[in-house]
Amino acid sequence: MLDANLKAQLKSYLERITRPIEIVASLDDGAKSQEMLSLLNDIVSSSNKITLDTNGADARTPSFALNSPGQDIKLRFAGLPMGHEFTSLVLALLQVGGYPSKASEDTIEQARALTGEFKFETYFSLTCQNCPDVVQALNLLAVLNPNVQHVAIEGGLFQQEVTDRQIMSVPSIYLNGELFGQGRMGLEEILAKIDTSAGDRQAEKLNAKEAFDVLVVGGGPAGSAAAIYAARKGIRTGVAAERFGGQVLDTMAIENFISVQHTEGPKLAVALEEHVKEYDVDIMNLQRGDQLIPGKDGELHQVKFASGGVLKGKTVILATGARWREMNVPGEQQYRNKGVAYCPHCDGPLFKGKRVAVIGGGNSGVEAAIDLAGIVSHVTLLEFDSSLRADAVLQRKLHSLPNVTVLTSALTSEVTGDGQKVNGLRYKNRITGEEINVELEGIFVQIGLLPNTEWLKGTIELTPRGEIVIDQRGETSIPGIFAAGDVTTVPYKQIVIAVGEGAKASLSAFDHLIRTSAPA
Repeated sequence: MLDANLKAQLKSYLERITRPIEIVASLDDGAKSQEMLSLLNDIVSSSNKITLDTNGADARTPSFALNSPGQDIKLRFAGLPMGHEFTSLVLALLQVGGYPSKASEDTIEQARALTGEFKFETYFSLTCQNCPDVVQALNLLAVLNPNVQHVAIEGGLFQQEVTDRQIMSVPSIYLNGELFGQGRMGLEEILAKIDTSAGDRQAEKLNAKEAFDVLVVGGGPAGSAAAIYAARKGIRTGVAAERFGGQVLDTMAIENFISVQHTEGPKLAVALEEHVKEYDVDIMNLQRGDQLIPGKDGELHQVKFASGGVLKGKTVILATGARWREMNVPGEQQYRNKGVAYCPHCDGPLFKGKRVAVIGGGNSGVEAAIDLAGIVSHVTLLEFDSSLRADAVLQRKLHSLPNVTVLTSALTSEVTGDGQKVNGLRYKNRITGEEINVELEGIFVQIGLLPNTEWLKGTIELTPRGEIVIDQRGETSIPGIFAAGDVTTVPYKQIVIAVGEGAKASLSAFDHLIRTSAPA
């Protein structure tokens, strides 16, 4: 089942386990059961601390449970955890075998303290990049707390369950038989949803913290760079982020981050967080900014969060990023990262030789169509208005391309697919009223970005588009408050640019600190 290289890697990892592991497999006569048996035999042969029992009687076949003698662990894989989920399998083996998790002590204690009964089921696909976060988080919960059960289910193998539960996207998470959540979720997010008192405890912890020299709000590329540059100065630095990594987490492939030929968004997000953790930075996750209270006459600035907590800072760097403006039509969320994309620079090469659509006739949309036309077989550009809004020079270039079709007065009404990926879109001709289907493999939504600044309105200067107005040093309209990345007026929203802007804002904040004074 596993090639020689994977076997060698697996054996190396399994040398870290400290207690025996029991694998109990429930198999039938099918081909998938034989594949699973082969995989499990490879695992057993990699460590003398692992035993295999093939007489399991679970209703889901093929499946296998992991446990350790003397422990009460209810963790099961239904289907083959290969592809992106192979890492989840290796981590589960390590944690069941006593290898400690890298989660924070606070998070581990919170997981162990859960009371009640929690039966989780997660449906995943082998090609889903968001699924491992969920599977690994719930597996760890099952290892840490005997009140938690988790079954990770390969949706492609258990099609009847998928049909019965009308599951159209992965990961889909069920708790005690009811839909719990869909999409990427980390351990802290899951705990926050099931531990009803977690928010109050988080707020108390935030309120108890001393003021930061530099308080960064946002944990994407800009926020990460700002935190690193501040911490390197030896000053008290904190990062409050709703989800570390930000929009990067939603990007499939990244091939324009200089010196890194290719990576995936989640991998880059992990790398950013690990780099920040190399320094003395207080990272506070699951914190969404709710209100900014600027300090007057040299007083400390305050940021209130949705959790109810308040943090103080001598300087503040706002790096809350932006999110892609969405079409808000049926199918868009279902096929997000499965044909529906928002960044042609990042994801365009993935559609080489395929048919795609671009939604939006402004400069961004037309530029995207021009760029994509050199990669894909055909581009259909749809514009809601009766004419394109892009600059004339761009329109002339667009119309000169032989593999581009331009549709104006076109209202996109639905994204269609086969359950796994996009296979077309439906639009309405606003002049005739006719509903028309277009067959294609990808859709690039280019109707603008929405900066995450709703909570800042009325506090600092924003553009009519909601972007934070900054000067060349990254300072906002309020002294001591800086901003960086996609949330600002900086042109060209790119990861590499956001990193540079974060560094600049941090250096500017440090310069501000040494020129001014504020109470501790």
